[in-house]
Amino acid sequence: MPTPSADRRVYDSVLDSIGWTPLIRLTRVTRGITTPVWVKAETRNPGGSVKDRIGMPIIEAAEREGRLKPGGTIVEGTSGNTGVALAIAAALKGYRCIFTMPDKMSQEKVRLLKAYGAEVVITPTAVAPDHPDSYVMTAKRIAKETPNAVLADQFYNQANPDAHYAVTGPEIWDQTEGEVTHVVAGAGTGGTITGVGRFLKSKNPKVQMICGDPVGSILAEYWRSGGTHKAEGVPYKVEGIGQDKIPGALDMSVIDEFQTVGDRDAFAMARRLTREEGLFAGGSSGLLVHVALTVARRINDPKACVVTFLCDTGERYLSKLYSDEWMRENQMMDQTRTTLGQLLDGKHGAAPTTVVSVAPQATVRQALRLMALHDISQLPVMENGNCVGSVSESTLSAAALDDVKTLERGVSDVMDSAFPTVETSQSADAIVKVLSKANPAVLVRENGVVRGIVTRSDMLAFLMAR
Repeated sequence: MPTPSADRRVYDSVLDSIGWTPLIRLTRVTRGITTPVWVKAETRNPGGSVKDRIGMPIIEAAEREGRLKPGGTIVEGTSGNTGVALAIAAALKGYRCIFTMPDKMSQEKVRLLKAYGAEVVITPTAVAPDHPDSYVMTAKRIAKETPNAVLADQFYNQANPDAHYAVTGPEIWDQTEGEVTHVVAGAGTGGTITGVGRFLKSKNPKVQMICGDPVGSILAEYWRSGGTHKAEGVPYKVEGIGQDKIPGALDMSVIDEFQTVGDRDAFAMARRLTREEGLFAGGSSGLLVHVALTVARRINDPKACVVTFLCDTGERYLSKLYSDEWMRENQMMDQTRTTLGQLLDGKHGAAPTTVVSVAPQATVRQALRLMALHDISQLPVMENGNCVGSVSESTLSAAALDDVKTLERGVSDVMDSAFPTVETSQSADAIVKVLSKANPAVLVRENGVVRGIVTRSDMLAFLMAR
């Protein structure tokens, strides 16, 4: 329940509720770490992200400069969150919005922007930043071709870092009572880390600003080289931070350290935040918290204070990092290990089953009748609890059609090689290569007793269901 100190103000508009997001201490993902780690929950902003802080300042700056007039159009290339911030402000001010987005962004973001009345143009991700079809260049073209339109230009607009200098930085300083020692932030446009860093260092030059950067972004290498080497960016899945170009809103002089994190670690931490801390956040938040914990372990000082950001809500990634299927398809999550015993349970339930088999001395006629009765296409030939051979419906039928006397022959005269026998504890994936046209099944043994049989069709059904 809210405490008496909770925000009980009444606001004139949704824009007035932006900011003063809570600072929340992490207590579960930080087990074993002595340094306190706090997250600033930007998910509490009305648009669900830290970008809410820059939407109105960018619009107001354009109005003051005379570039944006009543009834005008706001155009921007966005990963989604800045678009939401601009759309919220534009809705109250009566502006039209057109946003361009790379095709790697989640459908939740696209639908959200459209819900606010914005027009969304999807562009390819896998093009160079200066390619005419990139989302930034497409936005510039649309702004130029559209009458009474202005490009928000968040990557180069100084209203972006200025907003964080004026508001976000002071909030962190006040909420930590000036005790903040380290801040971990990302750099998409660079506005947050630049504005917050400038303010906090003006209050205490010893505050360390650490930038979390995705593997594949060019920013970390550029900073480490002192601005002499601009690497070629490669695709990555985390949205909203990292770059394949150097944004003008980013002041690298305020950054004391870069740490790079892969998609897999970023998404794993985001999922942990949700399940262990109850904080539903996106992949960039997972990346920043991953870095924050690394920093906190290294500091190992209970008197230090590490602050990072929950950049946006996890609701925008339900079809991506919060989808087990998407995570597996993109090799971001280990496949669940299924044993052969579990596979058998899935076929028959947990109750023991009897393996249908035939004795070596049985006739081919008896074997074929047994297969027809149980609607199966192959049988193990069992003697004294061991598999000594195998027969298949196709092989026996062909032999009988060729010579009807075969029906009265003993199975031992016509059987094929025995099925391999494996233990129930073995991984189901491990037998995929064992199953072949020449070896269509394996017997599964538990405590020395054959418990069941797994055929090629059983394995195919298992793989398709997974």
